[in-house]
Amino acid sequence: MNLAVLVSGSGSNLQAMIHAAEKGVLGGTVKTVISDRSEAFALQRARNHGIEAIYLNPRDFSCREDYDQSICTLLEERAIELIALAGFMRLLSPVFVRRYPGQIMNIHPSLLPAFPGLDGVKQALDYGVKVSGCTVHFVDEGLDTGPIILQEAVPVLETDHEETLHQRIHQVEHRLYPRAISLFMQGRLTVKGRRCIVDEG
Repeated sequence: MNLAVLVSGSGSNLQAMIHAAEKGVLGGTVKTVISDRSEAFALQRARNHGIEAIYLNPRDFSCREDYDQSICTLLEERAIELIALAGFMRLLSPVFVRRYPGQIMNIHPSLLPAFPGLDGVKQALDYGVKVSGCTVHFVDEGLDTGPIILQEAVPVLETDHEETLHQRIHQVEHRLYPRAISLFMQGRLTVKGRRCIVDEG
C-alpha cells in the first residue's frame, strides 16, 4: 500500500515510518511527504531517502477547503491508500476527512480523550497526572476525537518538565505509530462505532 505523510516540523515520526518501511515491517511504502511549511526538516528527511517531498503553500489558496482539495488531488494522482499526520499543524477540513473516511491517522501525545488539542504534554503536567502517554487514532471531523487505534502509557516522574516528558513520549510514538500503520496495511483494523477492533491474529 502507498502511504502519504503530512508534516509541518522536524518529522521524527516520519523518520520512524521510513525506517520501518525500509526494514520491511511497515507493510507499505512511504510514497510522498507533503508539508505546509517550506522550512520543515521533515522534507529533507524524505529527500534523504529518495522519497518525494512537496511543499504546498497555504497562502496560495483562498480558503482552507481549496488547500485541502489540492492535497487530495495530489494524493489521488499517487494512488495513496493511507494518510498519516505527523506533526501536521493544520486542522483538516470536512472536505478532506470525508474524501478519505477511515484512511487518515494521527498521533497525539496524551491518553485521549484526555488533553486533546495543542500542548497535550503541558496540559497533562499542569493537571498533575501521574500517567501520560500517546494515542494513535483515526481522524474524524473533530479535534482528536476519532476512534482510538493504539495507546500506550508513559509514567510521569516527579522531576519531569515538559521537555523531558515529551522526549519519553516521543520514544513510544516512534514505535507505536509504525505499528498502527502496519496493522492497517495488513487489514487488521475494523472500526465499529467508536471502537477500533484490532485483529491480533
